[in-house]
Parts: sequence; C-alpha cells; structure tokens
Amino acid sequence: MSEVTGVVGASTGDPAPARVALVTGASRGIGRALALGLAADGLAVGLLARDGEALDLVVEEIEAAGGRAARAVADVTELAAVTSAVGRLVAELGPIDLLVDNAGVIDDEVPLWEADPAQWRRVVETNLVGSFHVSRVVLASMVERGGGRSVELASGAGAKDLAVASAYTASKAALIRTVGGVHLAGHALGLRAFAVAPGVVATDMSTGMRMHAGRTEFTPVERVVDLVRAIAGGELDAWSGRYLRVTHDTPETLAAHGAPGPRDRTLGVLPWGLAWESDDPLAD
Repeated sequence: MSEVTGVVGASTGDPAPARVALVTGASRGIGRALALGLAADGLAVGLLARDGEALDLVVEEIEAAGGRAARAVADVTELAAVTSAVGRLVAELGPIDLLVDNAGVIDDEVPLWEADPAQWRRVVETNLVGSFHVSRVVLASMVERGGGRSVELASGAGAKDLAVASAYTASKAALIRTVGGVHLAGHALGLRAFAVAPGVVATDMSTGMRMHAGRTEFTPVERVVDLVRAIAGGELDAWSGRYLRVTHDTPETLAAHGAPGPRDRTLGVLPWGLAWESDDPLAD
C-alpha cells in the first residue's frame, strides 16, 4: 500500500479528461446546473431523473447552445431501471467517463426518535442505495475500459453531527466513506473518486428547510460547477478519495495546496487532544 495515497497496488496513469458525463438528478437545481456547465465545456451529457418533461427542457437548452445531450427516466432506487437507462444513454452518447451522482432527498428536520420510519428508509434508499445502483453499473464499465471519474454530491451534514434529519446526515456520511473505498479499490484500475459538498445552494430543497429560514447568503451554484468541471478535466486527480467543500475549496486553492497527505480530508474519528501530542491510541 502506498504511504502517500493509500492506494492498493501500483497506480496507473490518471485517466484522460472526460468526454461523456452522466448526471443524476439532472432535471433541476444543482444537477441541472452541472449538466449545463459540463455541456458548455464540450462534454456530451446524459441526464437521468424521474421527471421526463423537466429533463426534456434541459436537453433542449443544451442543444440550443450547441451541446450534445440525451435523457433517460429512472428512479435510482430501482436497479433494473437504472441499468436499462444507463444502457440507453451509452448507446446514444458513448461510454461514460464521468459520473456525477447528484440525486438526493432530505427527511424532516426532527430528532431520530421522531422520524417517520417510511420516510427515513426512502431517504437512505434514494441517497445511498440509489448512488450505489448507478455507481455499480457505471464504475464497472469504467474499470473494463481503463478508468474514469466519479463525483458524489455529499454534504457538510455528512461530515459533522446534526440534531435533526438523521437519514440525510447518515446517508451523506456514508457517501463520503464510499468515495474512500472506491479510491482504494479503484485507483490502480484508473478510477478517481471525489466527495463534493456543495454548501447551501438556493434550491427548492434547501430553501424549504427550517434551518435555512431567513438565510440571505447562499453558495453560488457556479462554484459547484467550476469544481466539478476541474474534476472532469483531471485537474484535481491528486484529491481522489477526498472530501471537498465548495464553500472553502476552489480548483485554484486546491492546486496551490499541493498533494494531500494520506489522511487529509478523509472521514475518520478524531483522537482526544491534539493529534500530534495525544496519548489516545487512535492517534497512531
């Protein structure tokens, strides 16, 4: 195992810049903005969501600007539907070399013991199981072809404790951990994986949350697009397996920082005291 990257086995070269992207949850909000931004950079973009009419409008907007796009309707919680949808998009656009898992929902802002069990399960199935379904199909194909890149739209709520929305926070934390696993297992096979927390972008979901009531400052969605564009082009491959937060990170600041250390921006348990002087066994 590499001391610097934590990669299992010898690393291949980084994959070429992406040419075909798949964006889930692309009918509105952050997903729509990412689809438009990637298409503007010259990528062919596959759009996947449940609302076909809304997807049609995004496709029309991309094509009107001279881009290339296709759409498929599927619920990410249904593996068979995802498999079929991805197959149709690949047939139309070509092999996917950038996956952006953006589809997600949030549960009620209540403590765990007040959570509705059916809603809790639906959130985890959409955010986590849905991501697994899409990644399972797309990443297997990437490995067969020598690599590619995947982006999980995580959240700051997955990197810290919150008193409410326990399904959302648990699922987003799990996505960060999944990214680390994909990095370890896939780096030598040409896979690069990133967890990107977009901050609080003004979307239907965020503006409807009680914790953001009265908020007047939001993360510009353009910053999310810029970071994912840089990932698509291979500019941030040194940060594969890491958690990136749009409110704090830009392609420029990450490049200026240089290569991250083996534990930088990874999900873990902090030792007691200061890590460099702690007597906690976890500090080792």
